[in-house]
Amino acid sequence: MKLPEIIGTVGGVGYLKPAPGTWGSLAALPLAWLLHVVAGPWLLVFAIVAGFIKGLWATSHLIKGQENHDPAYIVVDEVVGQWIAILPLSIGAAHAGVSILALWPGWIAAFVLFRFFDITKLGPIGWADRRKGPLGVMLDDVIAGVFAAIGVLIFAGIAHGLLGI
Repeated sequence: MKLPEIIGTVGGVGYLKPAPGTWGSLAALPLAWLLHVVAGPWLLVFAIVAGFIKGLWATSHLIKGQENHDPAYIVVDEVVGQWIAILPLSIGAAHAGVSILALWPGWIAAFVLFRFFDITKLGPIGWADRRKGPLGVMLDDVIAGVFAAIGVLIFAGIAHGLLGI
């Protein structure tokens, strides 16, 4: 494998069947945990930005000359989007001084919400998905990640505020 393929497929995860995007999202979870444990939310933010930039670069190489502008085996976009969905958990855990794993209901919410928004392509997610080129490949998952992160915050507010959990 060449470097663009390693990055774009996240070390080959994108070749797993069925549903490579779901496999990419699952692969993002332990990586997010590791980034948080090593240096907290700031490292996760850095990884999101670096992953987006590297994803653009790798995707531009992988789709060159192809009709399919968003092949299923490219999953670096799912990793970046899933990390965005996890970011509120990293920030919350660091702020509260607790293990990020203690926020396990948020992990489930982040995963399910991200997959929901990534699959349904609602509103601006669909707009970004219809863009041609590497930016479209990456941007729809970034927006899905932002929507999922907002959902995580809403669920946390309900659980901790209204329900007092």
